[in-house]
Amino acid sequence: AREMVNSASGHPACVTVLLPVAVDQPFTYSVPATHMPPAPGTFVRVPFRKSETVGVVWGVPDAAANLPVSKLKSLGEVLTLPPLAPPLRRLVDWTAHYTLTPLGVALKLAMPTPEVLKTDKPPRAFPLPDPDHAPPQLGDGQAEAFRAVAARPDGFQPFLLDGVTGSGKTEVYFEAVAAALRQGRQALILLPEIALSAQMLTRFANRFGVPPALWHSALTPALRRDTWRAIADGAIRVVIGARSALFLPFAQLGLIVVDEEHDGSYKQEEGVIYNARDLAVVRAREEGIPLVLASATPSLESLMNVEAGRYHRLHLPDRHAGARYPEVAVIDMRKEKLPAGKWLSQPLQQAVRATLERGEQALLFLNRRGYAPLTLCRTCGHRWQCPQCTAWLVAHRRQQQLQCHHCGFHDGWPVACPACAATDSLTPCGPGVERLAEEAAALFPDARLAQVSSDSMASRTAAETLIHQITSGEVNLLVGTQIVAKGYHFPGLTLVGVVDADMGLSGGDLRAAEKTWQMLHQVAGRAGRADKPGRVYLQTFQPDHPVMQTLRRDDRPAFIRQQILERQPAHWPPFGRLVAVIVSAADEGEAQTAAGTLGRAWREVPEVILLGPAPAPLFRLQGRYRFRFLLKASRRVAVQEVLRGWLGGVRVPASVRVQVDVDPYGFM
Repeated sequence: AREMVNSASGHPACVTVLLPVAVDQPFTYSVPATHMPPAPGTFVRVPFRKSETVGVVWGVPDAAANLPVSKLKSLGEVLTLPPLAPPLRRLVDWTAHYTLTPLGVALKLAMPTPEVLKTDKPPRAFPLPDPDHAPPQLGDGQAEAFRAVAARPDGFQPFLLDGVTGSGKTEVYFEAVAAALRQGRQALILLPEIALSAQMLTRFANRFGVPPALWHSALTPALRRDTWRAIADGAIRVVIGARSALFLPFAQLGLIVVDEEHDGSYKQEEGVIYNARDLAVVRAREEGIPLVLASATPSLESLMNVEAGRYHRLHLPDRHAGARYPEVAVIDMRKEKLPAGKWLSQPLQQAVRATLERGEQALLFLNRRGYAPLTLCRTCGHRWQCPQCTAWLVAHRRQQQLQCHHCGFHDGWPVACPACAATDSLTPCGPGVERLAEEAAALFPDARLAQVSSDSMASRTAAETLIHQITSGEVNLLVGTQIVAKGYHFPGLTLVGVVDADMGLSGGDLRAAEKTWQMLHQVAGRAGRADKPGRVYLQTFQPDHPVMQTLRRDDRPAFIRQQILERQPAHWPPFGRLVAVIVSAADEGEAQTAAGTLGRAWREVPEVILLGPAPAPLFRLQGRYRFRFLLKASRRVAVQEVLRGWLGGVRVPASVRVQVDVDPYGFM
């Protein structure tokens, strides 16, 4: 920004201030003659409408604006918080442009919360990690990967740390963190789910002598205030956080790590819709620092960026300390004649029994929370459905509730059917992890069983307790959902059995096969990570599906080739661009009318196809009816400009919401 000074003519200087409201440009305020104009990035309190709000000085008004200075509102208090640095302001700008979000709404991602603005209390002290506390003995491949990252302490360079499960990726990027610390810089490690931090905290403390700072939505207000300010002051050196940590005001950021870079949890689906993995690349570029994307199952997007030369691949093909990838067996459930309400095949039962008898641990995996995905009345056939969404209510027997996993609606366990008043007629349909645990407890009564899901690991304390029980051997049979498939290291776990392995292959998601392959490969990778060999059983009704066969052979290149052959000819991502546009309203007719108006306003654009409008697969969500457009374009097309030209030319009622998702990850 240009230098801001009071003019010689005596007119007050002006600054533009961006406010965290739904506007697309900053507002202009005059600076009192008694004050020096604050620099860009400074937090200021300004009058806005009929109250005051905190914003960020964004620059100076255009010299040709010919502003009526006498009518401008005057700048208020200049806050003593550290300013938003230029790289973070550029990230906010980029995010707003890319996601078609008003600039002020994008600013909210980087704004301190109200408790941070209270500066009357000195922040607590945070311990400093020691980069030389307990350096590990890296294997040859690990050392080579670390040296590649360490060779780029300055300058933007994305690295894809592509290593099989158990290959020691964490040790590699810990050493990159240590290198940043030795240079006096900060590091950010992003995790897809904060529940994963429990074991990560222990590993970090063992390596660096102290735990890292955490950043996630469950922090207390006081800890959130102290953490934000200490990051901005440079007093916190390493942060492990959820996707929102990407917008923290690091004083001297030297490294960003995105662990499990392929994970769909990095996609923010509400408010500003963004993928934290992709924005991490942008922030690293703006900061001029290296970025490490780590995964045992990298996304096709990242692999194609390697092929294009945009990312540098660091490959760890072998498990650490000589451990071998587990042997995978595919069980054809079409040949298994299981009784009604039973889900574990005979081969899997025998394998679990033998594993427990050897004193080893087993995991039964089902990617479905609750007791059953559907409850019906066997007298009249009534099905319990969410009153706000096009979704069945999931039975949670432990909480004695029926829950909607889309909007959070829940109701008590019904005593009688609301349709026919029959009692004792509720019938659960299909398995959830609670029901699978019930079956396992009956089959293996002597097992020390624990159920692992986001319901049982809702807090960090619960996660730490459960992890201790597993690593100490207090638990020898786990029954869990996808939360246990990510990043955990359980040395005694040698058997993984997957129930409904093909569950994610149905539906209209173009990434269905990729997501299923990644999830199954990750959960299979929990087995045999130490000196004892592992074994994996996949129960499936589609044993010949490429996902199952390439997993059985541990042949990722074949699976990737198959995905490329499916997507490249039709220009599906990553070989083309997609944008989802969701039109929604509380009234179905109003939503349909608005969607029709938008559809008629579309004008043909070269290399762009518009599909829709059509009812979204999840037609009603949180009480709103939803119609979807899908814009498909060549990678040469600037889709944001196309969307602005189309959507900007149509006015819809205030009650109608038009939501834009550039590069959608899900299609519901």
